[in-house]
Amino acid sequence: MTRFAQAAGRLAGVAGWLLGWRPDDYWRATPAELAAVLRAARGEEEAGEAGVDAAELRRLMGVMPD
Repeated sequence: MTRFAQAAGRLAGVAGWLLGWRPDDYWRATPAELAAVLRAARGEEEAGEAGVDAAELRRLMGVMPD
């Protein structure tokens, strides 16, 4: 069984290499956020996923500006 530290280190490396994330970006992301970004990078969509329209994206950006 892989230890958490080994798996986290491997994922941090992938996030840095593939996504250009710095360590702080990786550690601040939730597991769900990382999974969603990696799925998108692979061109995958979840079944039934509708996406976010421009109005919803603007609303979310206003609520969470960082």
